[in-house]
Amino acid sequence: MFDASLTRRGRVVLAVCVVGAVMAVAVGGRSLNAVVLPGVVALAAGYVQVSRVETPGARRSGLVDGFAGEDREVRVDFDGGPPGTPVDRPFVADVRDRLEDGLTAAYGSDDAVRTVVGGEPATYRLRLLERGERRLGPIEASATDVFGLFERRLVVDERDRIVVYPPVRAIPAWFRRGLYADETLGSSRQREEFDRLREYAHGDSLRDVHWPATAKHDEIVVKEFAAETDHRRVSIAGETRYSADAGAADVLATATASLACSLLDDGVPVDVRLPAGEVAAEPDARGRRELLELAARTGPGAPGDGEGVDVRIVAEREDARIRTEDRTVRFSEMATAPAGPSAASSGSTSNGSTPATADEPDVVRTDRASGAAAGKGGIGR
Repeated sequence: MFDASLTRRGRVVLAVCVVGAVMAVAVGGRSLNAVVLPGVVALAAGYVQVSRVETPGARRSGLVDGFAGEDREVRVDFDGGPPGTPVDRPFVADVRDRLEDGLTAAYGSDDAVRTVVGGEPATYRLRLLERGERRLGPIEASATDVFGLFERRLVVDERDRIVVYPPVRAIPAWFRRGLYADETLGSSRQREEFDRLREYAHGDSLRDVHWPATAKHDEIVVKEFAAETDHRRVSIAGETRYSADAGAADVLATATASLACSLLDDGVPVDVRLPAGEVAAEPDARGRRELLELAARTGPGAPGDGEGVDVRIVAEREDARIRTEDRTVRFSEMATAPAGPSAASSGSTSNGSTPATADEPDVVRTDRASGAAAGKGGIGR
């Protein structure tokens, strides 16, 4: 038995046919046959058409991993089952995608896309709401006949996944360079080999100021030399203060990804340890992707080994503390404007310079001589 059901229009036509038939029998009016007969034919034709519809195959395209808040245009192409084969009997259907929490779809004015399955693809806007590995599917198609009298629900078991990265913010240059600059100023520094221009950071020498570029911008611009880009690795370990705090896990993911991606944009490789695992990321597209995927999947808790790292991040529901050897700073005080999605959390502009940064905030500094922190607890534990 086919699971076809009457639409609202179909129920109206059926009611008219029944009333007309009753009146024709009771009154004997032959003129009523002109109403009843076409209605019965339309109902029969609609049922036959819908009952012969077969569940098609489907393929999605346009699913590209991205950051929370971004949109994707998803295209659903239908086929006869095996990819590339046409649909035997094209039909009109309202198509919608089942989405996991953390994703939402915009179909236009309705809650589905009206299309001809087998004749044209269905497209909709997918909004990435929350970080994580999110699932799509199966696809629902409500097939109707040409008269719109019958409806049959089909389920296409096509499933996909998309990774939603956490929001990423730019980290000020003074903090980033404090993690690796001391390693780059040795006697082997090749000052004659110019690499790029960047924004002035606290601690830069005035002899490196590029005055012609500074005159054209609102901030001081300095020269960076080739030897400055050969940095050591920076290790980062992140955890949540409470082991079952999902909100803190979101803060942890954003803080860790922001710092690590900013370092990668400076050409600094990073080793990141999070509750979901660890990754050794190089400053290239693959390293950035692996880092962001780890941040997207991480949950609350602590990494297996969080000792002996350069930076330790402890997150709570509202904020995170970032601790280095000589300071502890809140992420909310240090992070600047969100990094552009096209730069994939880049802390650099297209010409290699870093964006404008905030002034250095108040931090909890550590007295290296005595080992005492100027703030009780230091890291918020």
